Amino acid sequence: QLQLVESGGGLVQPGGSLRLSCTVSGSAFYYYSIGWFRQAPGKEREGVSCISRSGDSTIYADSVKGRFTISRDNSKNTVYLQMNSLKPEDTAVYYCAARPVQNNICVSRPSAYNYWGQGTQVTVSS
Repeated sequence: QLQLVESGGGLVQPGGSLRLSCTVSGSAFYYYSIGWFRQAPGKEREGVSCISRSGDSTIYADSVKGRFTISRDNSKNTVYLQMNSLKPEDTAVYYCAARPVQNNICVSRPSAYNYWGQGTQVTVSS
């Protein structure tokens, strides 16, 4: 059974930065594409970014393009989400999720992912 653990959330002022980490255990990490999602109170869970198993292919939501960067270190079974120029509307619980794949692409819809972490809170406020 795959296990995912997010870390790195917290309180940050507008314009600040955070780096989230998603550490995966329990199976061959390389065979999974990884996605980051977020859910704000009263809103549906939305895709933020995803990365293919090799790291060559990524997708970003329009709302975070140019501010967030996803990366992965397959030697550490970890995916990162570097978040810069944070805005109050980025406030949400952030989740990472894994999807077993045979190709080198990723998808951004939450329903495609099989395994989920418990989430980490990100609050952007002055």
